Amino acid sequence: MNERIKLLAEQAGITTNLDTEYFEKDINKWVDYYSKKFAELIVEECANLVKNKAMSIADKAELYGDDINEIDTAKATAWQFLVLEQQIKKHFGVEQ
Repeated sequence: MNERIKLLAEQAGITTNLDTEYFEKDINKWVDYYSKKFAELIVEECANLVKNKAMSIADKAELYGDDINEIDTAKATAWQFLVLEQQIKKHFGVEQ
């Protein structure tokens, strides 16, 4: 399993060291809660990748853009990435 996914699973509270009796008694509640939390963390991670890409595009446009049109185009692209970040969160119901 991808190390990042393992880390997200741990952040969601998923562990293999659960008390067997507790786990068997409340398995449905456990699965519902931790599956939802795990999914939310994955969606957040994906949205953050998009946001970070937007910031990178905007920053590099300012540093390396040759003319105003190139800079404006890069900033418009970055803005579209930021909109996409919000759409991802909204689509999965993980809005801040």
